[in-house]
Amino acid sequence: MSAQSVRLSISGMSCAGCVSSVEKALSRVPGVATSAVNFAEHTANVTGDITPDALVKAIRSAGYDAAELTSSEADQIAEKEQLDLIHYKQSMRQSLAAALVGFPLLLVDFTSALPGLTTISERGIWFLIGLITLAVMMYSGRHYYIGAWKALTIHNANMDTLIALGTGAAWLFSMLVVVFTQWLPTSVQHVYFEAAAVILSLINLGSALESRARGNTSEAIKRLIGLQPKTARVMRDGQELDVPIADVGLQETLRVRPGEKIPVDGTLIDGASSVDESMLTGEPMPVAKNVGDSVVAGTINKTGSFLFISTRIGKDTALAQIIDMVRKAQASKPAIGRMVDKVAAVFVPTVLILAVITFLIWLNYGPSPSFSYALVATMTVLIIACPCALGLATPISIMAGVGKAAESGILIRNGDALQQAGKLTTIVLDKTGTVTEGRPAVTDIMSLLHISDDECLALAASVEVGSEHPLATAVIDTAKHRNLTLHAIEDFNSVSGQGVSAMVNGKAVLLGNIKLMQANNINVHALQGEADSRAAEAKSPVYLAVDARAAAIITIADPVRQDSAAAIARIKKAGLSVVLLTGDNKLTAKAVAQSVGIDAVIAEVLPNEKADQITRLQQQGEIVGMVGDGINDAPALATSDVGFAIGTGTDVAIESADITLMRGSLNSVVDAIQISRATVRNIKQNLFGAFIYNTLGIPLAAGVLYPIMGLLLNPMIAGAAMAMSSVTVVMNANRLRFLKTTHSTGSESL
Repeated sequence: MSAQSVRLSISGMSCAGCVSSVEKALSRVPGVATSAVNFAEHTANVTGDITPDALVKAIRSAGYDAAELTSSEADQIAEKEQLDLIHYKQSMRQSLAAALVGFPLLLVDFTSALPGLTTISERGIWFLIGLITLAVMMYSGRHYYIGAWKALTIHNANMDTLIALGTGAAWLFSMLVVVFTQWLPTSVQHVYFEAAAVILSLINLGSALESRARGNTSEAIKRLIGLQPKTARVMRDGQELDVPIADVGLQETLRVRPGEKIPVDGTLIDGASSVDESMLTGEPMPVAKNVGDSVVAGTINKTGSFLFISTRIGKDTALAQIIDMVRKAQASKPAIGRMVDKVAAVFVPTVLILAVITFLIWLNYGPSPSFSYALVATMTVLIIACPCALGLATPISIMAGVGKAAESGILIRNGDALQQAGKLTTIVLDKTGTVTEGRPAVTDIMSLLHISDDECLALAASVEVGSEHPLATAVIDTAKHRNLTLHAIEDFNSVSGQGVSAMVNGKAVLLGNIKLMQANNINVHALQGEADSRAAEAKSPVYLAVDARAAAIITIADPVRQDSAAAIARIKKAGLSVVLLTGDNKLTAKAVAQSVGIDAVIAEVLPNEKADQITRLQQQGEIVGMVGDGINDAPALATSDVGFAIGTGTDVAIESADITLMRGSLNSVVDAIQISRATVRNIKQNLFGAFIYNTLGIPLAAGVLYPIMGLLLNPMIAGAAMAMSSVTVVMNANRLRFLKTTHSTGSESL
């Protein structure tokens, strides 16, 4: 059996304690490698050598229900929205039913118009009220009682346990008072039917409002999924046919007309246009597309009509992978979230112990009627201590923060990266394709007398055909522009961080930096002065040697990105140090660094040495973020605390990075840092509110102020406070959706 990823929808979870129970159940399934339960979305992502049936069975044995999500992304969103709507309407109906019984009883109680408990007829009225209340409790609170029972059967306790005990104790005690009035002291002859009903009304109302507000955090995913059209226009047998997107195959020819969304990834073969890629990259300016250029599913064709060949379809398209990355990041937990889960796992049992202690203290030391006071205080402790807000505090902010980043063209791989990005102290930048455009061009050729410029260029281009280095393209393009003939090569060899070598028309050709020349004992003294002069102008000198003799220097310039200097200034303003790390020579690196305002330069480093330099900075106490776009940056990206891959770079770099910048601009680095800081700040606000709520609420509910001020918290107020705490957490997290970064508005909000 091969490793796979399974996504499950889970029902029955009511608090952070439930998350811990589900994760423990999943971890015990043989073959599970990783599991992440998202309380805010009520889903789980599980990977390993597993079967969905085994996972569902494990979750059900833990007292919850689950089903595999196998439909398309769009259908899953629609299904989840439908379920959320059903849950919202059901919770509102349950809240209203309980309110219709509880609040009239509460109002009449204030007027003292309710009957007493002295006569059989009066007790009969109360008995009928008790039965009506029980019916309402079964309708409005059935899910809580079932959840509490399931938790009990597996020796667990959760939010349902607290609600069931609190409201159940209120109703049971009240019925005992009604039925056995004559055997109970007058001091305890009081009923609490209205408390049970009102508490359930308020908790269900809070659940409904929370469900409605929680849906807003998925807006980014919904917008991404909405980018893909339902159909595509395919050229088959000389005809243009509109077919469902699922029927499009690889290497099919498709037509896209002005204003249409591009259905799948592909390459232009006929026509030209400009394409709006803003929803994927965050960049508002349309991008010109010509024959040979790639197009991405979900982007919008603005002007011309064109034909393209499909190269990636279904789950392999860039859009599908982006959606998958965003979803997994939203479901992941940063370190702060895992800490909260551990606290929540022991929170409910601790509350039960505190409730027992509260009851015993009031029963033994409280004023008369001590039993009534003990019951009220205990019930209030159970209700106010429900850790809903605690469980939502982290995942709801992560969902909002990752979604906001995705809308800005910043793809965050996991929660740890989101949390860590705001703590960075140093940003290390690769030069080519990161600070510069990554589209180098040959500017000068200085050949020695025994060989011509064109011959040098032809030899160099012939060797570079086998290379993937960015500078190789510049050499080849220039040779083609000059209509030079490229020769077949033999014995091609690429020396990492130095250059390439090959046999061309019987000549041994070396092309690379000074290290390659030194390693092969090539005397380049005659070219050294020219190389240093060009390097000082931010041009990269490439040495050419033919048959063990220095032949020429080809200088290549890679223009600096227009916004690099401004972005680097923003990084510094955010309080971070900036280091330029490159394999290029020192003179060129320093010239580029000076032009964009970077003070620290580390040059002439091999790919494996880049990772070593990152480690050295970390050993000095720096928290390092690495920004790069090439294959040679992958080790450094993986070694850094947070790796940023320029989205226009290679797949290897993107796979090695924690954060992908689709826009290809260094401004996105600062945007990511700002979003990280805002999200972590939001999480801390939520946790502070949740912890303060429970830390202060439980002592107040237990009656700590009663001996001093004569105040004892009403259970119904506790129910309202518990419900509203969750709603407040969700609403606070949704503020992240309106975060404005410095790049877009000139100031950071939140």
